[in-house]
Amino acid sequence: MSNLNLLFRERIGFPINKNITFEDLDIILEKTAKTIPFENLCIMSKNTSELTKNNLINKILHKKQGGLCYDLNAILYLFLLENGFQATLFRGVIYNQAKQEWNSIGKTHVAIIVKHNEQRFLVDTGFGGNLPLKPIPLNGEIVSSDNGEFRVKQENSVHGDYIFFMKLKYKDDDWKMGYAFKSNETINDVTALNEIQKIIVEHDESPFNKKPLITILTDSGNLTLTDTSYTKWIDGKVYKKEVDKKSFTDILNKSFGIK
Repeated sequence: MSNLNLLFRERIGFPINKNITFEDLDIILEKTAKTIPFENLCIMSKNTSELTKNNLINKILHKKQGGLCYDLNAILYLFLLENGFQATLFRGVIYNQAKQEWNSIGKTHVAIIVKHNEQRFLVDTGFGGNLPLKPIPLNGEIVSSDNGEFRVKQENSVHGDYIFFMKLKYKDDDWKMGYAFKSNETINDVTALNEIQKIIVEHDESPFNKKPLITILTDSGNLTLTDTSYTKWIDGKVYKKEVDKKSFTDILNKSFGIK
């Protein structure tokens, strides 16, 4: 067993010697979402590294940090390859719900397509609190998990031929667009994602270079920490409090496991 395979299993608490099948992806996605936080602390501290296999292993599996979509889905992609899956990465354009328009900074979301029994599925562990905890078939079928309903429809847009939709539990009454992507524009080398990291780090309209953001799913909802507030979603109820520099550090350590 490779170092990456062993360390990833240890990080998310998945049995070391178990042979992983497609049916196990539900468990892996849920464990990953509840163990590895979505966060931009390296960007805020100006301490990013080149995206390579070794650097991803060091950051997420040795140092036990989190990351953004290009970190989280890249390490999951490498793990899936290690376990015999037919997987590729792709780039997508996120739909800005607040502005009701596609993000102007381009294809900065990264997710995974897994092929199984001649059918393609979207797999995503890097979309903040909007994670589908199961593979989503690219045929419009609605898939339900503990945190909501999800589907991928073949629908043409200026940014591709598929759109990922979500309806989050306790939060959404109607379907919302998540991101669009071209299913035939795939990536097989994680170093190609450095272009995306550069945009996220440097672009004036990047949503992740302004202030710290850390979020993670829990059994009852999710936790979100910024430099000014700490929010808990517990069974549909929201609990929010202000934070200062000291409490930010304490919460980061105790609730997200980041030192």
